Amino acid sequence: MVELRTFVYLDVLQPQLASFLATVSQGYLPVEEQASLYIEIAPGIAINRVTDIACKQTTVEPGMQIVERAFGVLEIHSYDQGQIRQAGEAICNALEILPEDRLKPRIVSDQVITGIEPYQAMLINRMRHGNMILKGQTLYILETHPAGYAIFAANEAEKAANINLLEMRAVGAFGRLYLGGSEADILEARKALIAALESVTGRENRE
Repeated sequence: MVELRTFVYLDVLQPQLASFLATVSQGYLPVEEQASLYIEIAPGIAINRVTDIACKQTTVEPGMQIVERAFGVLEIHSYDQGQIRQAGEAICNALEILPEDRLKPRIVSDQVITGIEPYQAMLINRMRHGNMILKGQTLYILETHPAGYAIFAANEAEKAANINLLEMRAVGAFGRLYLGGSEADILEARKALIAALESVTGRENRE
């Protein structure tokens, strides 16, 4: 029995997120303006079957397949949104599940730090795979459960405001997103991503 944890379509990959994914993906690298589907399931080993279904029944390209002991993750992308949705439907049909069987996203932590000090900025810049944050800018940190919803939040934030994507981790027990920019832009991005996460339907998340 496969448990669906995250199932989310990204209609249009934003430029920074697509570039960020290219720094961490081990498969076919996505580019901006493609559509994407991000799936997280348990047990992790079952993600191999999910990838097989998507690649055999559509023309989508897999950007990453990560197999952990507990969870498995697949990201696929294509310029054709229809192919992405067809892949999602094929996966659900084969596994006898529905997208609504996913867990609802839960915000675990939500922090805004204004006027960041230069030493803290350097600490963040050392661990990031994306853009850098500079002293005096505003830092936003989001922690999600399940982890996969961090990628959805990142894409929606970039749509809404002129922010810098610093780091995004969508694998593991919890997802994390780090954004930088002006205070006004960070607050606008925060508003948009929270609204997007709250719009996702699914099973009640009590984990």
